[in-house]
Amino acid sequence: MSGAEKRLPSREAATLALDAPVTTVKGVSPARAKALEALGVSTVRDLVGHFPRRYIDLSDVRTVASASIGASCTICGTVHEAKLKRPKPRLSLTEVTLVDATGTLMVTCFRQPWLAEQLKPGMAVAVAGKVEFDFGFKRMTNPFVEVMGEGAGEGPSGEGVGAIIPVHPASEKLSAAWVRRLVREGLGQVRSAFDPLPLEERCRYRLMSRGQAWECIHFPATMAEAREARRRLAYEELLLLELHLMMESQAREAGASPVAHVVDGPRMQALAAALPFALTDEQAQARDELLAAMASPHAANHLLLGDVGTGKTAVAVHALAAAADSGGQALFMAPTEVLARQHAEGLGPWLDQAGLRFGLLTGSTPAHERAEVLARLAAGELDALFGTHALLEPEVAPASMTLAVIDEQQRFGVDQRSRLLEKGSAPDALFLTATPIPRSLALALFGNFTLSYLRRGPKQQVGRTTRVLAKQDIGQAYEAARAALARGEQVYVVCPLIGVSSEERDGAAASKRSVEAEEAYHPVVAIEDDGDLPSDNAAAAEQEAAFLQAKIFGEHQVDLLHGQMSAADKQAVMDRFRAGETQVLVATTVIEVGVDVPAATVMVIQDADRFGLSQLHQLRGRVGRGSRPGEVFLVSASQQEPALARLRAMETTDDGYELATYDLSLRREGDIVGNRQSGASSLKLVNVVRDGAIIEAAQRDARALLEADPGLTEHRALAREVRLLFGSGAVTGG
Repeated sequence: MSGAEKRLPSREAATLALDAPVTTVKGVSPARAKALEALGVSTVRDLVGHFPRRYIDLSDVRTVASASIGASCTICGTVHEAKLKRPKPRLSLTEVTLVDATGTLMVTCFRQPWLAEQLKPGMAVAVAGKVEFDFGFKRMTNPFVEVMGEGAGEGPSGEGVGAIIPVHPASEKLSAAWVRRLVREGLGQVRSAFDPLPLEERCRYRLMSRGQAWECIHFPATMAEAREARRRLAYEELLLLELHLMMESQAREAGASPVAHVVDGPRMQALAAALPFALTDEQAQARDELLAAMASPHAANHLLLGDVGTGKTAVAVHALAAAADSGGQALFMAPTEVLARQHAEGLGPWLDQAGLRFGLLTGSTPAHERAEVLARLAAGELDALFGTHALLEPEVAPASMTLAVIDEQQRFGVDQRSRLLEKGSAPDALFLTATPIPRSLALALFGNFTLSYLRRGPKQQVGRTTRVLAKQDIGQAYEAARAALARGEQVYVVCPLIGVSSEERDGAAASKRSVEAEEAYHPVVAIEDDGDLPSDNAAAAEQEAAFLQAKIFGEHQVDLLHGQMSAADKQAVMDRFRAGETQVLVATTVIEVGVDVPAATVMVIQDADRFGLSQLHQLRGRVGRGSRPGEVFLVSASQQEPALARLRAMETTDDGYELATYDLSLRREGDIVGNRQSGASSLKLVNVVRDGAIIEAAQRDARALLEADPGLTEHRALAREVRLLFGSGAVTGG
């Protein structure tokens, strides 16, 4: 045995060391442990999974003179001067003058005041970033900055100039160099740990061992080596997630007898006759896929994805008929009272004609009505019950729930969805979402689901145009709104961050997002739904509505919807707007704007750069739904090109899935669907746009593994990883 082999811990010890506290790593003092915790690192596993966010290839160093404008590169030079500036009370920047034998480079680093103290005149540093030209000098803004070694020819931290330097996420209290050092120490403790991937999977795809992949992703000899390491670890992330999702489905059926629903019974036939229109080919296909899943002897998990206005509820109503024909009951949960009531009122006439008994339960349901609804549900006298979160209360006890329908399912947490499903014995589950999720992402996050897509609406809508406006040009939007009002049309004005100053927004966001995250994705607040909004400032909202009433839309009635209003008041506002009693709706919340108002043709969205593209797309789908075309104005005060480029994508396409794919190329999947999704935050290395083939392979392999070994008893290392990462109670192996 060689000396190196003697120094390695045993495979068992290395495997156990993975989940030891990070303080067991040499060099991790209490202060550094606290700094690591702020970065999300508390165990050795977290440390070795704290992957570099980029690399600096010092084999390709450019001089200042040879660096091309617009190109990303590395430049080594000497600090001439480093100055701290404060152009605004809450904004600091460090400006560094860097020189080499060929010229001068100006480096500007926002919100990194410590650099002014660290970088001394005469110090050799390497900077990596995009080269710009401004005020007569080549410049870099927020580049990676690394102090060079003191010896001649040395790179950062004493590494050779030809080395590839990993850039790990760091903080003011823990530099990237220190993170790099601690990661190297951590790797030494766990490099020989058991590899959870079965040998046949590694051979089939020619994957590195996990120990080798950890080494190569943190400290690659070549960029090709780093790519291969990422491929191996991305496959592992996906395989473990798919196994977890599929085993969750197994656990839901354990000890229960799922219902194989009747899908051609008398109520289904009556419903088909009651529908006042013929389903489109897409809707008919989605209906057939849904009913096939419900007819299976296994508990169905079906996800129906449909862009705004594609007719998802016309498909979902068939599931209610199947449940009734099978002697079961359905609970249909929506995220807001407005939407729950809309479903009950919209589907009610069809259900009546099909012979289904239904009710509505929300937080504002009067006590006597509530008692009656609960009694009828418990007695089996209701076939379907529509409602909000009120359906989750213990008093809601259906006699025999065989189907749960969850509308806008991404707005509910994992626990909330589970609580609804627990009201039946392994019921079928139908999840609806208007968030356009590309197939690759849907497979990654919903690997245990069957999927149906609706991409086109049941009727040809006249559509809408979208324009991006600077804040100072908002008058153009108001002119278009006034013209629409003069034609007898209606207007939405969405201003979610009203009453919150830009400094307050950015200050609050700085505590939630790192500088690195802000560099990667401009919007500091990614608004996907009401849960991402701060508390409304009711007084400021009222002042804004009063301003619009007095100064902009004086001849028309302006109404206001904000988060501090009661459910009854919100309902009254929406009813007035839908009836045309008010012509302008000012909304500081997002989710309530869910009623189909064909006369609404103009939407003005302030602070549009703060929204996710999918949410903007859903919002604009509320106009142009009738016989008259819609106009959407995205107003932004941002001057940052990445933010404006995102918004301009809204001008060029009305395809929600195309926009979602574009958004995914800029942001992590958790930002698109929200961290409420189980497993969303576990995908550190996966890019769902680029890694579609890996996702397909991982889902296929996970299904095959569980078919051959349902409890993973033959794959103990794999079972242990799933249990440790997800706490899966379904895992019996290990």
